[in-house]
Amino acid sequence: MNDPIKHSALAAAGLLLAGSSAAVLRAQEAGGAVSDGVYTEVQAERGQVAYVKYCRTCHADTMAGIDSAPALVGGTFLGDWVGQSVSDLADRIRMTMPLSNPGTLSSATVSDIISWILKVNGYVAGATELPRDGQLQQTIRIDAPKRAD
Repeated sequence: MNDPIKHSALAAAGLLLAGSSAAVLRAQEAGGAVSDGVYTEVQAERGQVAYVKYCRTCHADTMAGIDSAPALVGGTFLGDWVGQSVSDLADRIRMTMPLSNPGTLSSATVSDIISWILKVNGYVAGATELPRDGQLQQTIRIDAPKRAD
């Protein structure tokens, strides 16, 4: 049976899949670092709201940490995370936070919170949101923030 509507739908789905696969491959080939501007200001603003809701109780308003909750800003944070991928940080947050209900944050919320953490640590925003996809996050390395000259 040669159904033109079914054939068109299958062709469109194939193109969509091929296009998204190509985008993933380009991102993996390109790699990158958080200092290249991997989040947007709007995303960081959403992250700030999520941080207040889910993280502030343990990590403090200043992100300096309280008791056993580590600092999310400054030398301690950078010492722990520089050289690792955004995916490593996202996985840690996604699996262990919030402490009162671990594993409940969505990938979107985790990416927004990471964007806020990056902003507070002095990383510049860019034109594209930090991806939610772990495979894409794996290609982005956490480096030291660039200093303004």
